[in-house]
Amino acid sequence: MHCSHRKLLFCFICIIYSSAYSQTIGGSSVFNFLKLSNAPQLTALGGINTSNLSNDVSLSFNNPALLRKEMHSQMAAVFNVFYADIKNLHWMLGYHHQKLQTNFSFGLNYFGYGSVQQTDAAGNILGTFRPNDYVVQFAASRKYLERWYYGATLKFISSNYSQYRSNGLAFDFGVNYYDSSRLLQVGFVVKNMGLQLKKYAGQAEDMPFDMQIGITKRLAKAPLQFSFAAQHLHQFDILYNDTAFNNDNFITANNSKFFDKLFRHFIMATQIYVGDKVEVTVGYNFLRRAELKISNAPNGLNGFSMGVGVLLSKLQVRYARSHYQNNTAYNQLGLNMPLNKYFGLGKFGEGVGW
Repeated sequence: MHCSHRKLLFCFICIIYSSAYSQTIGGSSVFNFLKLSNAPQLTALGGINTSNLSNDVSLSFNNPALLRKEMHSQMAAVFNVFYADIKNLHWMLGYHHQKLQTNFSFGLNYFGYGSVQQTDAAGNILGTFRPNDYVVQFAASRKYLERWYYGATLKFISSNYSQYRSNGLAFDFGVNYYDSSRLLQVGFVVKNMGLQLKKYAGQAEDMPFDMQIGITKRLAKAPLQFSFAAQHLHQFDILYNDTAFNNDNFITANNSKFFDKLFRHFIMATQIYVGDKVEVTVGYNFLRRAELKISNAPNGLNGFSMGVGVLLSKLQVRYARSHYQNNTAYNQLGLNMPLNKYFGLGKFGEGVGW
């Protein structure tokens, strides 16, 4: 390795190290909407995945190393209604620059919270306002040797809640290893390294930093694919205890055992392929199950997610459903379209062909 490469690698490791120990998890960080899944396939996979073998440009929104030249001109559009009638819109477009041998993407993820009544401290109605959160991001990726890919994402983040406004910049970096002969892919990503440019009340808050790794293996002689992912690699104990809530409700603090703390990091998923046109996905998020369970009550399918995709040559349609409580679920619907097959935008975009 050249000296300049060593220096660059050393600087990058220092940035990750400082970010890991200066930023927090749970409800103690700003811009937490960045943690929510932007696409149906990711939702069905459990909400976190860095390595899935799929021709879905939306997955590169979370790991830029998954962006490929075969996604040239692919457009993703996702329309969702979250809880309490919260609107979520996601849009993304992939592009391959042949001379630079570089893949690019541009994406937007928007949350609109409707019209909210604005009052003063005495309860007098002053009018209404429309709070929202959004992130706009630009990503690039390249191939290295035969099996390696690397990519980076630059994000502009904004939150607007009437007179309370904040924005910031964040950076993701991802690495991906793909062995086509073994149908094996490994992904690693460092997410949300950055800072607030404008603070809500003049005081800086931590970014929702995360380090994630995952592995995906598709079976050569069966229509099955398995994914295993881990989140919050930089901190082992990610148990969140709300002491005020516990005291008000006479709940003893949850002192989890070693294996409970360990498994909270993991997300598992399985995909079944019905021919080459239909995929069925089931995922399980241990952390979501643990944090949303209710003591002494049935918890149904908390932590589980599922989805189905219809993969046609000119259109991918995906639907996902994830469970957060035993009687409620979140539904997502998304479309992927290779625009070059409609408008002749270049020779790429013929599909990955896993």
